[in-house]
Formats: sequence, C-alpha cells, structure tokens
Amino acid sequence: MTASWNDARRWRAVRLDAMGDVLMTTPALRAIRESGSGRELVLLTSPAGADAARHVPEVDDVIVYESPWMKDTSPRTGAADDWELIHRLRAGQFDAAVVFTVYSQNPLPAALFAYLAEIPLRAAHCRENPYQLLTDWIAEREPTELIRHESERQLDLVAKLGCRTANPRFSLQINDGDDRFASELLEGYGLLAHRHWILIHPGASASSRRYPIEHFALAADELVERHDLEVLFVAGATEHELVAAIVEAMRQPCRVVGERLDFGKLSAVIRHAPILIANNSGPVNIAAAVGTPVVDLYALTNPQHAPWLVPHRLLTHSTPCAYCYKSVCPERHHDCLRGIEPARVAAAAASLFDETSSQRVAAQTSRLFQIAGAA
Repeated sequence: MTASWNDARRWRAVRLDAMGDVLMTTPALRAIRESGSGRELVLLTSPAGADAARHVPEVDDVIVYESPWMKDTSPRTGAADDWELIHRLRAGQFDAAVVFTVYSQNPLPAALFAYLAEIPLRAAHCRENPYQLLTDWIAEREPTELIRHESERQLDLVAKLGCRTANPRFSLQINDGDDRFASELLEGYGLLAHRHWILIHPGASASSRRYPIEHFALAADELVERHDLEVLFVAGATEHELVAAIVEAMRQPCRVVGERLDFGKLSAVIRHAPILIANNSGPVNIAAAVGTPVVDLYALTNPQHAPWLVPHRLLTHSTPCAYCYKSVCPERHHDCLRGIEPARVAAAAASLFDETSSQRVAAQTSRLFQIAGAA
C-alpha cells in the first residue's frame, strides 16, 4: 500500500463537469505532475470534459463516464456502467485519487467509487464528515468563509497534499493540424494578415449566462460602425441557429464560421483571434488557456469563474439577485446581462484591442521567427 501522497505514482483525478471546469482544473493537474518524479495522471471526466482533457498535456489518459449524480447526464436503467467503471479503476491499480468539485457538489459518490476500487489515498473538499471514504478530508469552507476563483480552489486542494506549481496558468495543447486549419480558415476570410477584427462566440450552456440576441447584434454593429473592426462569429455544434438570429438582426456585414468545429479547431481559432467576446462559458476559459484577451459578458450567477490570468474586460450589471448560482434566471428578467449596454461591450472590446495591440505584434513576430528557425 502507498505510504504517502509523496510516494504515489499512479494518480486518478476526477472532474465530472464541462470543458471549462476541466480547463480551470489544469493548474492543479500540473501541480500534481510537477511535485513528484515519474507520476502518471489519469483523468475521469464527463463526455464534454473529455473534449478538453484530451488536449491537456499533463493528462496521460482520459476515462469518460456519465455519472448519475451530475446534471445533464443520460437517463439510466441500471448500474452496469457504474460497476464496470469500478472494476476498471481497480484494475488500474491507482495509488491516489483526487476528487475536484465546485463547492455545491458532493464529492462522496466519486469518493465511494475510489474506495470500492481500493485506491489507498483519497482526497476532496467535503462539507460533511466522510469517515472512511476519504483518507484526507479537506474541510469545505465555501461560500461561508471565503470566495475564491475555481482554479485557486483546486490549487488549494492539491497543496494540502504537497503538490504545488510555479505556473498557475491553464494548460491546453493545440496540435499542428488544428492550427493549420484555423490559419487557412482565417486566411480565406482575409483576416489573418491585417488582424483588425474581433471574434464573437455568443453561446452558453446555461440560459442564465446568455447575452440577449438583439444586444449581440447591436454590439457587433457598433464595432463595425464606430470602431472600424470586422466581426467574425463562431458557435458550438448546437448554436448555429443562435448565430443566424444575431446576423439577421444586424445592419452591418459580418463573417460567420459555418463549419461545426470540434474542441481543437475552436481552440485554434480562438488562439488566432485578437480579441474574443463571449458569455461566461467554456470559450472564455479556452481564451485564458491560449492567451487571447477576452471581453467576458459575466452573468452574476456566481463569482468564482472570472477570466484567469489573461487581459480582459469583465462586464456585469449589478442586480439585487446577484450570485443566484442558477442555470436558469429565477427572476426571468436576465437583468445582470440585459443591463449591459451594447455600446459598452463594443467600447470595451475596442479599448482592449488597442491596449493589447503591441503584445499581438510581438507575439506574431516571435512566431514568425520560430517558423523560420524550424524551416
């Protein structure tokens, strides 16, 4: 049996949320890898989380699992998949398991799986006494004692296990094929050379975090009319109707990525963008991971997911019902987003564009030198 966390070599991390949550956990995953030699790290995650996890270099392998205790999972008729997972984890002979959750989630179902899989070391933030399910119980302090960024929360968790990193940035690796795709796509639109454009991703999985269609249209028109910036829209696989509605409401011309992009291609397009405008959703975390400045239309559903270590503008509108932690607006008015004026969005994007222009030139020059050197 593994004597201590320091001796553990085969680690299993659990993050059963969406892609943005996985990206916000990558600094903690890096801390695990960097705090011991020869460590292997396997991530147990959701189908949506797996799209991001497969682009995280700190992760050696990904196990996909639809857990019945998480929202948005397929209906179950039995526990066969659960027992199969437990047997797979037991066969993996893991030394340690770390369960990453937001403060409102209960880690004990995932901890029980680790216990049944006979993983000797098990840790998580937990509100109630886990008794034998966790060998290391890190008491849950949110939200009564403190509020911290989701990435800080996970870094604090692994720090209790002796895992630290000097690099707290998100981790995401874009392969050459996806980067080539993005370059050719943007070159076809005539955007790659002059870079005087803005990328807009208007989607979000939760309706409470979606900026109104008519507001997006007005903001995009403002960018074209007042700030002389071209606008390119990109959307998730199920959001092309949303983009079509915005474009129809616009007065000015714009461009739309008509292809359905997978995670890697979307990440590559975001990396090439001078600025991203998006709701507080997964693309904002992709932008943070690839270093693209972002204008975040931040619904006041929770305070833990602001842009992480990247130039940004955080746009909100104060409301009495702020920080409701709801996926659907309980008041049905969406004022924390609806109250953000489109002109304010356009001005924020233009200001951030000007502020970061010198950084873009330096980054582009550096990249050209790297390409020349490789040739």
